[in-house]
Amino acid sequence: MISKREAAKGYAAVGSEPRLDVLLLLIKAGEEGLTISEIGNHLGFAASTLAHHLRFLVEAKMVPQEKQGREVRNTANFFYLEELENYLLLECCNDSDKSGG
Repeated sequence: MISKREAAKGYAAVGSEPRLDVLLLLIKAGEEGLTISEIGNHLGFAASTLAHHLRFLVEAKMVPQEKQGREVRNTANFFYLEELENYLLLECCNDSDKSGG
């Protein structure tokens, strides 16, 4: 289970439309992922802009990177994304027995 701090960092990382675009593209790419140049070509981002957005996603544990020769492959961290998705849902109805009704 992820901590509140990790959840806040994850939600903040996808709080910008360009970063959300990068993440959604990587989710669509599946387990194979995409290289930085492939992401840039798909989304039309300059290399420096893409590096900026990827840094946020990597720091939030949403996108692991793996060096492959001269390229860096990026994949969506599906396990973490599922944990982040469930973070809010796990709080559902936790206070219902305290309502005094």
